[in-house]
Amino acid sequence: MRKTKVLGERLRLARQRRGISATEMAERIGVSRVTLQSLERGNLTVGLGVLVRALGVLGLDDDLDLLAKADELGHRLQDAKMSRPRRVSP
Repeated sequence: MRKTKVLGERLRLARQRRGISATEMAERIGVSRVTLQSLERGNLTVGLGVLVRALGVLGLDDDLDLLAKADELGHRLQDAKMSRPRRVSP
């Protein structure tokens, strides 16, 4: 299953656990129900701002701080670039 689809499903379940209807959720994040349904299906055309607002309504926006926080691969790549000797121009 695509990761975006899994994320959408998790958002839908979080909304349902909190007893928030799709109509109410859409109103609270300022989108149509169709857009909310797209988000909950993992559709990549929904803007990042909509996702952030949805996380805020669900009380999950603190989780955004965890994204790429421990970016081990990025740090290794950065370290590898820094340890390469620079070419000197003639």
